[in-house]
Amino acid sequence: MPTFATLAVFIPTMFFISITPGMCMTLAMTLGLKIGLRRTLWMMLGEVFGVALVAVSAVMGAATIMLNYPTVFTWFKWIGGLYLMYLGCKMYRSGTHLSLSSEMDLALNRYALISQGFVTAIANPKGWAFMLSILPPFIDATQPITFQLLALVGIIMFSEFICMLIYATGGKGLKTLLNKGNNIRWMNGISGTLLIGVGLWLALS
Repeated sequence: MPTFATLAVFIPTMFFISITPGMCMTLAMTLGLKIGLRRTLWMMLGEVFGVALVAVSAVMGAATIMLNYPTVFTWFKWIGGLYLMYLGCKMYRSGTHLSLSSEMDLALNRYALISQGFVTAIANPKGWAFMLSILPPFIDATQPITFQLLALVGIIMFSEFICMLIYATGGKGLKTLLNKGNNIRWMNGISGTLLIGVGLWLALS
């Protein structure tokens, strides 16, 4: 299992990454507005398992490097930390307007909704980039990887689900709140600061 110190950093980091508006959160809000929360839950089911697949794939690939080429993994940690700092800086410069596409292709039956969520998660390049840069450095190579991975992936799935639930239930009110004043800028600023801090921690740990 991950240590308390690892979880204390990982949990808030994942929450702020998940809550930041992106492909999956925008899809959850759009579906919540158009077809209601109950049916949107099917999309969320597909999305969380898609994210889990991305996370496991990222860690298993990195674990192979970690066990066989420890020096390469050290460089990997540095690159991942620098990339997180780069993403944090980009968040400061991101836009302040949240727009929802009214022409988004909305599937209506439950199986299509599950597929839509799953495909959105695995086809999101930012999701892969985050998992490749964030997850591997949180794995302790001296401890069994399986239980660490299960714990971290479970946290990721729970965080994604809670954040999508917030977006789907918030609907028009959340859209108005995010578009109001500098709220998105504040959210991006908090997320950016956290990513820069975590990037430094990962690079220097």
